[in-house]
Amino acid sequence: MNGADTVGVQTLTREVVVANSQGLHARPADMLAREARKWQSRIELVGEAQRVDGKSILDVLTLAAEAGTRLVVEATGPDAREALEAIGGLFERKFNEHGTEQAS
Repeated sequence: MNGADTVGVQTLTREVVVANSQGLHARPADMLAREARKWQSRIELVGEAQRVDGKSILDVLTLAAEAGTRLVVEATGPDAREALEAIGGLFERKFNEHGTEQAS
């Protein structure tokens, strides 16, 4: 690849909050990685001290993001806007974890 391949490529970011009571554990991390892999854009999650590949469930799990954690989702590529909307929607819907939000 040369520099000309990146012309017109945009990087967009969106801040999200982990709203799941159990944090970004295996099931939502898997949903996030699966969604991220649907897009051509590079998807990265940025926490306080690290940046990880959003397409890798193992990388996402290394964030150890608990409930209330703020993350920045960064998408770089031709479908960055659509990717951010889809991934942001997962966080907004708490990864569809209905009925599991009560403390045990």
